[in-house]
Amino acid sequence: MHRNLQLLGIAKKAGLLAIGGEAVSVAAKSGRVEAILSAADTADGAKRRAQRDAEYCGAQYYVVPYSKFEIGNITGRGSPGTLAILDKGLAKGFIDGLAGEDAENHTGASDIIEKPVFPPGRKLTPASSDSKATGKRRTAL
Repeated sequence: MHRNLQLLGIAKKAGLLAIGGEAVSVAAKSGRVEAILSAADTADGAKRRAQRDAEYCGAQYYVVPYSKFEIGNITGRGSPGTLAILDKGLAKGFIDGLAGEDAENHTGASDIIEKPVFPPGRKLTPASSDSKATGKRRTAL
């Protein structure tokens, strides 16, 4: 097993991995994302959405050389095409590992810089602002 895939497993167990397109978008809107990853066989539309999320929150974006199946085996969540690493140290370790495996495409990739919680010029919109009040009680998961 690749060291990078093991790092994804560690991130999942630590609760520092957002799995799936919707979870990644929510994490990006909260400004907690350090790196967003797309599997090599992810659909083009999902890759574009992940890249937009990365630009929104100022995170690094990479298409990794692993399939959705390989990532699903580590995360235990079917076959997710998009992931977000929420910890700077784990993101740096993962990207350094990518540079070691595929130096041509990922050279200097670990230059993760300090970034503000929210990118300049962007305002945080609450995730619940889209929903209208229905009078029903909402419970947290």
